[in-house]
Amino acid sequence: MRRVYALSAFIPLAIALEASNAPEVAVFFASVLGVLPTAQLMSDATEALSARAGPGIGGLLNVTFGNAPELIITLFALERGLQEVVKASLVGSVIGNALLVLGAAMVFGGRRGGQAFNRDHATSQSLALLAVVALLTTPTIVHALAGGALPGVGERHHRFAGGLEAVGFALAAALILVYSTALARSVRRRSGRFAPPPRQTEDEEAGWSVRRSIALLAVAAVLVGAMSDILVHSILGASRSVGLSPFFIGVFVVGIIGNAAEHWVAVVVAVKDQMDLALNIALGSSVQIAMLVTPLLVLLSAFLGPHPMALVFNGYEVFALLAAGVMAVLVTRGARATWRQGAALLAVYVALGVASELA
Repeated sequence: MRRVYALSAFIPLAIALEASNAPEVAVFFASVLGVLPTAQLMSDATEALSARAGPGIGGLLNVTFGNAPELIITLFALERGLQEVVKASLVGSVIGNALLVLGAAMVFGGRRGGQAFNRDHATSQSLALLAVVALLTTPTIVHALAGGALPGVGERHHRFAGGLEAVGFALAAALILVYSTALARSVRRRSGRFAPPPRQTEDEEAGWSVRRSIALLAVAAVLVGAMSDILVHSILGASRSVGLSPFFIGVFVVGIIGNAAEHWVAVVVAVKDQMDLALNIALGSSVQIAMLVTPLLVLLSAFLGPHPMALVFNGYEVFALLAAGVMAVLVTRGARATWRQGAALLAVYVALGVASELA
């Protein structure tokens, strides 16, 4: 039994503190400690799945369950009419995985001369990310070139013309269809990064079964969702009290916390010399947020909140998305992950954070 699982006692404590309206500092630290054992559980379950089904399947299940808290949090924000906060959080998730998580995985995993990875699979994911962020930002760029006003960094919601909303709906439906179709075909054929792993020995097969791994991954996702929701509510108040902007909170605080478990898992497996799995988690999560979660929220906004959410970002968000896509392509062009590449990704992420806070 891993020692970190002893921190599970903080899960009910965080829930109790939140329910009793305890000081936000106490709620924050309890929920942070409560996230750690659930993140470790996701890491263990993902490793077991990867060993039996391959890094592609393991990474896909990890990012799917790991993105569930992000979806839940943004749904509540969407219902409250905080559409610009929702978009900031989604952008934060994309750049957080592509820059922060992948950068940290390369820094900690590539300290001993670098780690080899499957260049073809990594390149296909990074190119997919660059393509989808280009598509997502196209309505914004066209709108800006036509002289339209973009949402401000301090806004909670911004109403656009019905034509822009219709374009966003059409693009969202197309992205969901393309993502679902391509994913289903690859998984069904077990091709590309979803190819089956090499045959295992009896000692390797002595770990968790696939059924048990999936069940524990689902349990961990539910607990991560609960802890993330409590943590976000407590940190928002604490952040505002020290003068952080709502835009910075949405992109860099909520975006990181909503995917805390995935972040932890990607770095852990990279340290264990499983860079293919780390790449599948980091880039796969960014692609899933951009191609599935974001379009899904655009469609659901027709039923939640005061009005539909147009697929139009502010200038900082557009630049951040494109920068993440370009950097992901650049670092996957080779066949080895080094700490220098990771440091470059982290430097871009920090620069974007500074610019957002000054916005």
